[in-house]
Amino acid sequence: MSDKHVLGLSGGKDSAALAVYMRENFPELDIEYFFTDTGKELPEVYSYLNKLEGFLGKKIHRLNSERGFDFWLKQYNHFLPSAKTRWCTRQLKLLPFKNWVDRMLSDGHTVYSYVAIRGDEEQRQGYSSHNKNLVIKLPFREANITKPDVFSILESSGLGIPKYYEWRSRSGCTFCFFQQKIEWVHLMERHPEAFEEAKSYEKKAIENESPFLWTQGESLEELEKPQRIDEIKSDFEARKMREKSKRPKNALHQGIEPDIDELYLADEGNGACDICHK
Repeated sequence: MSDKHVLGLSGGKDSAALAVYMRENFPELDIEYFFTDTGKELPEVYSYLNKLEGFLGKKIHRLNSERGFDFWLKQYNHFLPSAKTRWCTRQLKLLPFKNWVDRMLSDGHTVYSYVAIRGDEEQRQGYSSHNKNLVIKLPFREANITKPDVFSILESSGLGIPKYYEWRSRSGCTFCFFQQKIEWVHLMERHPEAFEEAKSYEKKAIENESPFLWTQGESLEELEKPQRIDEIKSDFEARKMREKSKRPKNALHQGIEPDIDELYLADEGNGACDICHK
């Protein structure tokens, strides 16, 4: 049977850069691109995927067309996902990918899956293969492609980076529990309808005695109070200034905060799943 080549896109900079890199350096490979859609992604994510689809000249398979976030939330009795119980990653990201790839494997194909883990991310691990004919490839690690290289690849391609990097550190679900409190504030300001929807999910979760809220230590209703917003913004600005004073300017980051993903990751928003935001 023939070999199959697949590459997952999250709407983030790394996976987009990998798609560009593979297209430019391995044009002979017939790569199938896919996106596991929770149904609750940021509008900027969908826009960027459409832009990337045009650049690649190939359709991006959208998985999860029938069973999105709302379906699985009901299955889990309206208990919100959390860092301790990542049912969203399991049901909305890993399972759809497994089901999609398993059909290829059952037909006898060997599947090569390309994952955007960079050469400067020694601590990160890729998706663990569940079948000997599913081969995980890490081209960026093999070529020692680092974060500055990713920015360079996207800038030179004309794609640039997704717009949400102006205010948020990663792609993924609009309501991702790995968001920092400042990112929830930004969501409220930029996409108030999504913030209100998140509040409604949280209220339903409380009614069903969910042990988790969206963010640690407080509900979104508490977080959105004007005094609390001022505190969150003040704390973030102080941390941002400390970070800026330690790092040299990088022209490739023009238009966004320098090393914004690392800056955001310094707080409670760390530990996000690779498959969601890479």
